Amino acid sequence: MTINPDLQGRSYPAAEVYDVGREKIREFARAVKATHPAHFDLDAAKALGHSDLVAPPTFAIIIAQRADAQLIEDPESGIDFSRVVHADQRFVHHRPIFAGDRLVAELHVDGVRAMGGGAMITTRSEIFALSGEGPADGTPDPSREAVATATSSILVRGEAQ
Repeated sequence: MTINPDLQGRSYPAAEVYDVGREKIREFARAVKATHPAHFDLDAAKALGHSDLVAPPTFAIIIAQRADAQLIEDPESGIDFSRVVHADQRFVHHRPIFAGDRLVAELHVDGVRAMGGGAMITTRSEIFALSGEGPADGTPDPSREAVATATSSILVRGEAQ
């Protein structure tokens, strides 16, 4: 199956909420060898003015990959995950991620470019922290605070590659 060129411009709504816990931050920090005490010790984080443990900057990848999964699992995308090579990942942080945050991400497909028998797909995950239930009337949601923007590019290799 080939990549659907109509993916460009498509958006996927925020899916399930990711609850950031202290132990999740500690485990991630150990895994990426982030040694700052504010990732592990509440007193150290509070001494820096944070409300709780602060996650390493790359922690946002957890939430971004959950959003990316919607695209990968979309049967209309034409993406065979066994043929995916991760090409690029960038983050723009609007504020740190803290233990206690409830995060969601909206996924936007910003680019689809044919490359040989495959395609390069660029996505953008807008990550938000939720602070309440939000309105049910369709008006803008003031209970969502921008946390990070994750931009990712994947190469989906063609059949002959």
